Amino acid sequence: MTSAPFDVISSKSDPAIQRIADVTKHSRAVVKTALIEDAEPLEQCIRAGLEFAEVYGIDTAEFPPSLLAACRERGIAVRLIETTLVNQLFKTDKRPKQFGIAKVPRPRTFADLAGSTADLIVLDGVKIVGNIGAIVRTAFALGAAGIVLIDSDLTTIADRRLVRASRGYVFSLPIVLATREQALDHFRTADLRLVAFDAHGSLTTADLRTLDQRLALLFGSEKTGASTPFESLATDTVAIPINPAAESLNVSVSAGIALHERLSRNLPPR
Repeated sequence: MTSAPFDVISSKSDPAIQRIADVTKHSRAVVKTALIEDAEPLEQCIRAGLEFAEVYGIDTAEFPPSLLAACRERGIAVRLIETTLVNQLFKTDKRPKQFGIAKVPRPRTFADLAGSTADLIVLDGVKIVGNIGAIVRTAFALGAAGIVLIDSDLTTIADRRLVRASRGYVFSLPIVLATREQALDHFRTADLRLVAFDAHGSLTTADLRTLDQRLALLFGSEKTGASTPFESLATDTVAIPINPAAESLNVSVSAGIALHERLSRNLPPR
């Protein structure tokens, strides 16, 4: 058991228990708060400026010193919860050793993407949350300005699956949820060069290094690719050279390759 002097929640009547139970419900009409699980995502969300009600740990696990320091720096209350209560709260779900309740930021809009000269990632019809989360982490790490998710079936970026898959980085850069019509309206007039990735593209990823302007890097789903309206809107198509015996690359891998080719422009040396 941790030796730090924390308050320990031992009663189901504590208001925090009801808050946690509410936020773990799979169907919520209005998502105002999000559950952030595990130490690394919690620290990343704290660095991203999320507003937390409290952060919790189970009473049988050591509370990570770096997470405790981050909470204290931001004035976030930390309490422990008895293990039996945590088991009741999460039931068959994965039981995190640390977790917190955070206020969901306002939804991002296309206006939030306009203040940067770095590239954007545009995902057209990509619905697998694990892939989206991996792309979020890569986009943040390699200097992308933001991500546009088109018809992703997500109703909020605070979706618990996405927070997990992105390791908390989903709040560290602007992510816009849009319908295809909204996105088409924006990119028809945006001062961006839309580049679509396609197995038969006219350019290769090496050519991306020579394009000295802001790009919107468009990726469709692995099965169907980008939608026809977006393909027709794209200025160029890019192919990633691979072994011809391989059918395709995972979309998150493709996005990582593209962003790495653009690294010198999006993430200049410090």
